[in-house]
Amino acid sequence: MKMFEAAKTILKQLFRKPATNIFPAKYAPASTLSFLDRVARQEVKLHPPVTIPPGFRGKIVYDRENCTGCQQCYRVCPTQAIEWLPEEKKIRVVISRCCFCAQCVDVCPVNTLAMTEEFLLSSYDKYADELVIIDSGELPGSKKRKKSDATAAEKPPEQS
Repeated sequence: MKMFEAAKTILKQLFRKPATNIFPAKYAPASTLSFLDRVARQEVKLHPPVTIPPGFRGKIVYDRENCTGCQQCYRVCPTQAIEWLPEEKKIRVVISRCCFCAQCVDVCPVNTLAMTEEFLLSSYDKYADELVIIDSGELPGSKKRKKSDATAAEKPPEQS
């Protein structure tokens, strides 16, 4: 009796559309590296990945210029993906250690950290340049710090 139920389920599955996404290619390439090389040369196109849902937590970006050095992100990180650089009073984020929990983003008082929609983060080297975030540039929505008077005093007066 159970065998007929199993056969019925198998036959249904044979004619259903697959639930998986065909990203990055319709069929698995024999060599992933040669496939990616052909994509770089624009000989082959990648199938787009699934649409990213709202609130997706992807790769972290960091605005080094706006960072106050409060260390709150460093203290709250459960995987120690954020390293404190005491000589610079700034941080470095090692993406290969990150669990993408976004606690650092939530705790940052000046919105210096943010999560992006980028999720293609694989690399052979876990300390590759693209997986160690030192500065991503200015982030939209970050609170700008006012330049201190000491910094303003160091600037030479403009000449006309």
